[in-house]
Amino acid sequence: MISRRLLRIKVLQAAYAYFKAGVDSPAKSEKELFFSIGKTWELYLSVYQLLIDLARYAGKRIDLARSKLSPTWEDLNPNTRFAENSVIRHLEEHGKLGTLLRNHKISWAGHPELIRGLFNTLTNSEFYREYMDESEATWQSDKKFVLTLLNELILLSPQLDQVLEERSIYWNDDLEFTVRMVEKSIRKFSGENNTPVPVYQLFKDEDDREFVRRLFMNLILNHKDYEKLIERHTRNWDVERIAFMDILIMELAIAEILANESIPTKVSFNEYIEIAKYYSTDKSSNFINGILDKIIGQLKEENRIVKKGRGLIGES
Repeated sequence: MISRRLLRIKVLQAAYAYFKAGVDSPAKSEKELFFSIGKTWELYLSVYQLLIDLARYAGKRIDLARSKLSPTWEDLNPNTRFAENSVIRHLEEHGKLGTLLRNHKISWAGHPELIRGLFNTLTNSEFYREYMDESEATWQSDKKFVLTLLNELILLSPQLDQVLEERSIYWNDDLEFTVRMVEKSIRKFSGENNTPVPVYQLFKDEDDREFVRRLFMNLILNHKDYEKLIERHTRNWDVERIAFMDILIMELAIAEILANESIPTKVSFNEYIEIAKYYSTDKSSNFINGILDKIIGQLKEENRIVKKGRGLIGES
């Protein structure tokens, strides 16, 4: 499943595009929003495929070296640890991941230069050399290596960033989130008895899908009201000089607090402060913190915040 935080960010991006484009078609924008979320899940699957393709590339290089007319001793007795990494092999051979990759036509075949470049960077890294020089290959050492590969190579590759930007406009900010999803899956992965790797679905359940739809539509339909509410608490500020993204983050927080009875106010508040840190400056996030705190206080005084569910009734 895609995390709730990333879903919030996707709604924020869709709302920003909706208001900046000046179009009056919420239904069309909602459809675009869900398409964007689907593309993020596609990137999540693509990160798995990238791990598989890197190991396959290592295996092909070994096969080519063995087939030389005059192979060296090293060519005939290669170190196959990475090419045969047990965790990556398991990703490819067991469970539904392989089926998902095939059904969704996930492939890096059109980017051989990326695979070659990533592999060359990998083989020149210290963590790769240490892994290849280990005396014994174990499931845990293979797993540790894959996790390091995700964080030290895939997440930090400028070449991969460039390719992602070329492939989809929806992937500009998604790599870190999707790598974290893959990392979380692999950390849970025991590999015992050929158990399949846990693969997150697009949405955890129908509640997540409804959360996205309700949040987006609530913001679109009540944008003017939320804007006035923010203006009321920023009287000492020139509202026109406040960044539109900062205003939108606050509006989205208000929309979630008012429209989702099952989510604690504090959770929503903290989530949007964290999002503000990512999409705004330090000064902006502190500003948003202060204004949102005042707005929530007013909404509570007016009894406009209604929460239902265990531990939520009468939340302070």
